[in-house]
Amino acid sequence: MGKQLLVTGSSGLIGSEVCLFFGRHDFVVHGIDNNQRAIFLGEAGDTRWNQQRLGRELPGFVHHEVDVRHRAAVLDLVAQLKPDAIVHTASQPSHDRAAAIPFDDFDTNAGGTLNLLEAARRSCPESPFMHMSTNKVYGDRPNTIPLRELPTRWEFADPAYAHGIAEDFPVDQSKHSLFGASKLAADVLVQEYGRYFGMPTCTLRGGCLTGPGHSGVELHGFLSYLVKCNLEEREYRIFGYKGKQVRDNIHSEDVARFMYGFFHAPRVAEVYNLGGGKENACSIFEAFALAEKFSGKPMRHTYVEENRIGDHICYYSDLRKIKAHYPDWTITKPLEQTVGEIVESWRQRLS
Repeated sequence: MGKQLLVTGSSGLIGSEVCLFFGRHDFVVHGIDNNQRAIFLGEAGDTRWNQQRLGRELPGFVHHEVDVRHRAAVLDLVAQLKPDAIVHTASQPSHDRAAAIPFDDFDTNAGGTLNLLEAARRSCPESPFMHMSTNKVYGDRPNTIPLRELPTRWEFADPAYAHGIAEDFPVDQSKHSLFGASKLAADVLVQEYGRYFGMPTCTLRGGCLTGPGHSGVELHGFLSYLVKCNLEEREYRIFGYKGKQVRDNIHSEDVARFMYGFFHAPRVAEVYNLGGGKENACSIFEAFALAEKFSGKPMRHTYVEENRIGDHICYYSDLRKIKAHYPDWTITKPLEQTVGEIVESWRQRLS
């Protein structure tokens, strides 16, 4: 029997990719998901289709209809399985939505993470624990970096950020949104369980996580939702910053590949910025052009002057630390290929 992996948020973008990737490498995969995304984000955020796909494509996959907020259920399941690794991707993912549901947001993002960490400490403290955090832990402080305006994007003007945002960037005295605050609490908990108890943990501060398995909606999933709007010929709303705001995009498979590498060479209480880096960064207008290239349809859009609270004007991850610690890992999916895969995925789902 292969090693056992427990993945929370297993029907989501990263969770499902991790399930499939580890499953192809002789892991018995257990997934935790109760489709809470559909409750948080509405019918368009429903991920049951992905749960069904895992059942079809991953032999031996075991689905557990568990809410990570339910402490007893989480403690019992981890005690029963004693998995060889835990990948925690379940979350309330929208910083816009968090303001309307602050208790659900914090109980899911911070409380759910605490439940899993304590379950791991009690039942499998030597198993690597990988947590999907977010670059929103830095709040809006990246917006204090001097910028220069280019024809289609904003760019860092300070040469100290030529490679992007590094892991030692400050996280306090900035506006995070309630989502950013709850994810920061989880992020620090993962570090502390590693540092205080000597557990092999890492927290991965994701950039724009994307890929063909994403159920993108307006409140979360920028690139996937943009492509969906393009294919359906619906208007995409740009919120501020002239549509030149920059995100670095990383394919979900490259995220899963890093986690697999961490499992084989775990470290204690590590923090990594995990995004596409400067090479896979694009602005909204640049993403429009890519979507149009693959779909053949013009992008319809409207502009809202007011930006989203705490939104980054320009952000891409400095990947030098993660590559130094794991030199065999690199970005394998360039941005154009990723957009092409997303277009094809939405075509199949919308047909």
